[in-house]
Amino acid sequence: MDRLTTEEAERELYNTLFQLRQTVLHEGLALFRVWQPDIERPAFCFSALNLAFYLAIRSHDLQALQEQLLPLGLSSLGRSEARTIYNLDAVMASLGRICHKRGKALIPYPSPKQFFLGNRLLQHNANLLFGRSPDGRYTKIMVTMPEEAAGNYALVRGLVAAGMDVVRINCAHDDRDVWEKILQNVHRAEKELGRRCRIYMDLGGPKVRIAQVLVPGDDAKVYTGDTLFLVRKKISDYPKAYKGNVVLACSIPQVFDTLCVGDPVLVDDGKLRCVVTDIVPQGAYLRVLGTREKGFNMKNRKSLNFPQTPLNLSPLTKQDLQDLDFILKHADAVGYSFVRNRDDMRLLQNEIRKRSAGRQRSIAIIAKIETRDSVRNLPEIIVQAASHNPFGVMIARGDLAVEAGYYRLAELQEEILWICEAAHLPVIWATQVLENLLKTGIPSRAEITDAAMGGRAECVMLNKGPYVVKGVSCLADILARMTRHQFKKSPQLQALHMAQETVRHYVVDEPPEP
Repeated sequence: MDRLTTEEAERELYNTLFQLRQTVLHEGLALFRVWQPDIERPAFCFSALNLAFYLAIRSHDLQALQEQLLPLGLSSLGRSEARTIYNLDAVMASLGRICHKRGKALIPYPSPKQFFLGNRLLQHNANLLFGRSPDGRYTKIMVTMPEEAAGNYALVRGLVAAGMDVVRINCAHDDRDVWEKILQNVHRAEKELGRRCRIYMDLGGPKVRIAQVLVPGDDAKVYTGDTLFLVRKKISDYPKAYKGNVVLACSIPQVFDTLCVGDPVLVDDGKLRCVVTDIVPQGAYLRVLGTREKGFNMKNRKSLNFPQTPLNLSPLTKQDLQDLDFILKHADAVGYSFVRNRDDMRLLQNEIRKRSAGRQRSIAIIAKIETRDSVRNLPEIIVQAASHNPFGVMIARGDLAVEAGYYRLAELQEEILWICEAAHLPVIWATQVLENLLKTGIPSRAEITDAAMGGRAECVMLNKGPYVVKGVSCLADILARMTRHQFKKSPQLQALHMAQETVRHYVVDEPPEP
């Protein structure tokens, strides 16, 4: 009776999986047909199809199926990102044999070539953007160039020698003269060391900042419970009735077009949290909800974030368009800040097309995912971008944490990794990696773990700091070790030294004859 019950449960599980497969095929193919007419790059067709299947299967709750499959020694469906249908087919092929299925009811196993095609495409796309690592690391290292790299060749050479694979130049800082000198030093180091470095340049985008600070009161410091005023136009145009200590001017006054009472306003990456309490012709009253106990010292150029206010701003500024001309002449990839949706991506692609004299399909684009909209619209951003250009994604964890909330960051960065793997696209793990080490020369325990987690991405970005060469060496060592133990979500089960020592110490008998 127990055996019969087990067989019935296995057949029921097979039927459930079969129905899931039919549904995923139907929904995925329907989604792919919507995307297909706009795909110019044949290399992206299979990846787009797999992404469609992955979105289809992840629109269903698979937790109960996972639990039922595990006792049978079958895949839990938890590592199907790069091969959604082939992974499902492999599970069903094994389960079908357990259930003694015959004929058309028995789904065949995918070939190894089919099963691992997604992994090969992901590796190809990562190499296309970041190059091949000569030391066998899966994950590449990107470094943001400080201004001093323009005049300090030894620094640049040290970074290349330590293992830097990608040079990042942020066009929101410095100017063309500095950028050109940095690039000259990079190319000189490449030639001397025989190591190729890819060049990645970020467009600055419409970064919203404090343009001016006026202190009509006693102190520029603000505390929890204080009132601030954000002016619509001139810094002196605050209401006469305002009695607070600080008046702020916004670098992009268009925010007032959509700003509403109750909207949160964050200053300096969330170090000061406010809410809009009233809007008047001169601007908006803000109440401070929280900051450090000793108060927050208000300064010019600190960042302003409006996480729940729909800002109708073009992600390409006039300065970005000027910088784009330089980037297309000198860089391998262009970084796109504040991209929110398909239309934003199309805007950049059109500008590249105007400026690239037929080379637009060879120019790589990297979208910085840093807002709620960009996370929500990630599949459409991917399809629009990768249909026409080599493409990758940067998880800009600093702005993303501010926009979406720090407590959601861990969840969101995982989802971005999964979606991009399903589309066979490389990901950059960015913001505050080994930050304490870069600044002081001594890492914290938590940031070492964070750097190791970054090994699931195709590239990890380091920022500036006096110990950046040491940071590259440390990160290269961490990533090389993690390459032996982890690929994406899958553990790599090489022999563990501690396990070998334990077995050799306690197990002295010969194994039994088979």
